[in-house]
This record gives sequence, C-alpha cells and structure tokens, in this order.
Amino acid sequence: MGVDINPTVSRRRLGSELRRLRQASGMTTQQVAQRLLISQPKISLMENGRRLVKPRDVRDLCGLYGIQDRQLVDDLMQLARESGRQGWWNAYGDVPYGAYIGLEAEAATIRTYEPMLIPGLLQTPAYARAVIAGTIPHAPAGQAAMCLTVRMRRQDRLNALDPLRLWTVLDESALRRVVGSRDVMREQLEHLTHLGAQPHITVQVLPHEVGAHPGASGQFTLLEFADATDASVVYLERFTSDLYLEKRSDVRLYGDMYAHLQARALSPDSTTRFITASIEAYGDTQFPTSHDPLLPPHP
Repeated sequence: MGVDINPTVSRRRLGSELRRLRQASGMTTQQVAQRLLISQPKISLMENGRRLVKPRDVRDLCGLYGIQDRQLVDDLMQLARESGRQGWWNAYGDVPYGAYIGLEAEAATIRTYEPMLIPGLLQTPAYARAVIAGTIPHAPAGQAAMCLTVRMRRQDRLNALDPLRLWTVLDESALRRVVGSRDVMREQLEHLTHLGAQPHITVQVLPHEVGAHPGASGQFTLLEFADATDASVVYLERFTSDLYLEKRSDVRLYGDMYAHLQARALSPDSTTRFITASIEAYGDTQFPTSHDPLLPPHP
C-alpha cells in the first residue's frame, strides 16, 4: 500500500466498525469473549482502537457476527493489515506519545489550550530543545535528540498543501515563563506572531486578569477529522499515561469549555499586540522580576 497509510487511524476505524457489527448482532462483549475464548478487555481494547487487531481476529469476529458480505470482510481484514504497519514516527524508536502523533497526523482541525508552554507544533528548535531538557531532565542525549527531531517533523502538517487547521489558546503564563533564555523566548514569540498571521493558524492569549476559567484544570486538545466516520477525540496529556476521550458527551463538554476560553481570550489582533509587547519586554535591559508586570494591561 501507499506510504500515506496511518496505522493509528486504521486501527480506530477498524475498531469502530467491529463495535458496530457486534452491536448489530445483538451480542455483548462478554458473550463474544465467551464464544471466542478470549478476555472481555481484549474485545474492548480492539473496539476502542487501543489494541492491534490481526486479520485472523477479524475473520473470527465476522464469522461470529454472521457477516455474509465477503467484500466487507476483505475490507476489514485489509484495515487490520494496515493497522499493523509502522507510522513514520516509529522509525525513531519508542516515542512515548506515538498514539497522539498518529491522530495528529490525520486530524483536519486541532483546538488546543496550553496553560504553561507554547504548544509543540508552534515551537522553535531552540525553545523545543529547552523544553525537552527541562521536562525530561534525565533523558540521555540520544533520546533528547530523537524527541526534538520528532517534534520538528510533526510541524510538517502546518506546511502541507492541505495544512492542518490549528487554533491555540495560550495562557499568559506561557509567555511569561522564561524557557531557555530571554533570547530564546524573544525568538519563540517572534515565531509565534509569524505563525499566527497564517490563515490556517489562530493564536489567542488568555490574560491573567480573566481570573478563574474552564481551562484551570490543565491542558487539553480536541482533534477533529475530515472523514465523518472518524470520531473526534479529546487528548489529555499526563506525565505517565495520557488520556484519550471519545464519548460524544465528553467531546461535547470539552468543546463547550474551549468555546468559553475562546470567548474570554484576547482577539487574534489583540493577541498579536500583546505578544509584541512581550517581545519588547524580553529585549529590555532591565528585565522585570517575578513581582513586576511583564506585560501591559489588557489591550
């Protein structure tokens, strides 16, 4: 097959279709597990796209569900073969957030809220290097270099012929936090204003003065896909095990939260002025202390 196959998305599509077929047959996951002499968690993981499904599994499940359409079975078995292939990120070894990269690589639209740092898709190499060094302090040099390379390659989605539509709401803290050095921050924020001027990228800043808001509990990302059969996903980054939410009620809740953040954040034009003032502050000879206002009042 072609090099554009995304195993993460193939696995999700296959799992969704297997769930649909099981439900149409009237069987529960417990009944399927008992009939095929496998564990119920395995069935759930396959239907959620969290476990590799082999063509043999597809054959057995379709047989159990009474599927007579040979073309449908062949198509599902092909999806199973595609889901077992390697994504481009696998060439770099054990990437800890490979599942997310697979979703990001296929997403048509991403909306993300970041309270502390500039998102990876918008980072300069110098800023990304400093983030990796600070957040994974004991990583060997080779692992750190791999993380940087993967992060930079992810940004290819923003420069494609059909680019990713990215909407970012940044807490003011992401601008104030000195990552790397003042020079690194100045370069990063200049890069941010350049990207924010692109038609497919929107950046908004949420000033401290708005007080409590729906994003106070932490970072989250909503991924939406062009194919209507691919359900939207909410991604919650955690230190050990990341969370992926696909229930419609969860996705709707986070979508409402994001709408509130967009409404309370500065407009894109005001955000540009806000970031520009921040760049100038990083260039000041007398750099503000943590007790002094780094940025001007709400424009």
